[in-house]
Order: sequence, then C-alpha cells, then structure tokens
Amino acid sequence: MIAYLTTLFQAASTSCASFLSIYICLYTETFISLQPLKMHCTSCALVTSSGHLLRSHQGKKIDQTECVIRMNDAPTRGFGKDVGNKTTLRVIAHSSIQRILRNRNELLNMSHGTVFIFWGPSMYMRRDGKGLIYNNLQLMNQILPQLKVYMISRHKMLHFDDLFKQETGKDRKISNTWLSTGWFTMSIALELCDKIDVYGMVDSQHPSVPYHYYEPLGPDECTMYISHERGRKGSHHRFITEKRVFENWARTFDIHFFQPDWKPEALPVNHAKIKLVF
Repeated sequence: MIAYLTTLFQAASTSCASFLSIYICLYTETFISLQPLKMHCTSCALVTSSGHLLRSHQGKKIDQTECVIRMNDAPTRGFGKDVGNKTTLRVIAHSSIQRILRNRNELLNMSHGTVFIFWGPSMYMRRDGKGLIYNNLQLMNQILPQLKVYMISRHKMLHFDDLFKQETGKDRKISNTWLSTGWFTMSIALELCDKIDVYGMVDSQHPSVPYHYYEPLGPDECTMYISHERGRKGSHHRFITEKRVFENWARTFDIHFFQPDWKPEALPVNHAKIKLVF
C-alpha cells in the first residue's frame, strides 16, 4: 500500500499534536480512503548515519528502545554491535531510492513491519506518470505489497519549509537550501515520540569522522558539513544550522544526545536568534 502523509486542519474527529506553535496532524491518504497514521512511541532511538557510531557498542541499547528510527539506506547488517538491528521507521530521501532498491534484500525484504516514509520535490512525486519517485514506489508496491510505504505530501512539505523559516528566519528557497533527511526525520520524530535519544549527532566540539559509518573511505563529516553550510552556488544542505535548531529544541523537548554524549548549554536570558553562516 502506498500512502501519503498530509495535513488536515478541519477534521473534527481527529486529535492533533501542538508542535513548535504549528498544529499538525499526520494522515495517510490511500487510493480509496483517508485514514490517520496510527503511530506513537513512548521512546525512540533516532540513529544517524555518522561515523561517530563506529566502535560505539551502542547496538544493544538502541535495540532495547521501543521505536528505532533510521535514515536513507543506512544498513544494520555487519554493524549491529554499534547501531543495532531493529528498525521501526525509516525516512528516505528521493535521492536514496535507487540505493534502497539495489539493497532491497536487506532493507526491504527483511524489514519485518518497518514503516517507510519517502520525501522529495513535488515534481518527483507526481501521480500522472511523470513522477520518477512515485513511479518507483508503485513498482516497489507491486513487488512487495506487504510493505508500509508512505510519501510526504506537498502540503506537508510546505509545513517543513515554514518550520525552517520559523526557526532560522531564513526562507529555504531564497537561501538556496535543501532540507536534509535529518531535518525531516527529527521533525517527524517530535510528532511521533514522547522521548527521543539521538545517536551520532554531534555538537561542534568533536573531531571529524567519516560522514557515513558504512562508508569508512567516504567523505569526511566536517568537510561535508562546512562545504554545504557555506555553499552559495546551487542548493545545499545547511547541516550546521539544522543541528543548532535541534540543539535548541532539546532545551524544550525530551531530546538527548549520545555517541558522543552531550547536553545543550543553557542560554543566557537575552540570547540572540540562531546565528547563521549561509
């Protein structure tokens, strides 16, 4: 079943969560009906793809959490001791769908009830035969109809844009910013989880490691963050700015950071808005 995450404000029979001053409801829109996405977790482990997880031995602790959230095509096979083996929810960018399909034996066939949420630009999600990602998801649905596959609707995507502007003061499009999968994942986790333990998301005081734990010879995390944050030509992720927002959210919500372990510092009474690099 392919479904959609969309937002409805007029449905009197539903309950909505107040999230950062925006009232949001999560829905699934199937081809024949409109039903709420019934998912709630008391505690969640949000496992990043950072190289900081290598040799962490956090896998057992992660797997003991009620819901485990992963991103894109980050594998568990061969890394279970450090990142765990359990996956409750996987949030996937449009740019990762081909890697997901290539590794479907591990990421799809062995999913055991995992919920998959795909996001991407509206042109890729079109349902008129011209939406590349939508077409791939239809194919996935035909091959593996038991999968719980969702798309983030255009309406919901606009809310994530508004949230970025609300938190940073910057318009995403004007600033040539692409929101990262981490942005969508953290935002969704705040809607679904009462408590969030984040693994591998660092502050600025830690040495660099591989960008992905499963690509030890791949790009360096610090280099990737800085090049995107300072990029002017074309569109870039603003990883550093996003993590400053997450740090700020952790001062209000039940969010904790592990591997490395750190806590947001208390802000002075008259603190300024999040300082931007781009």
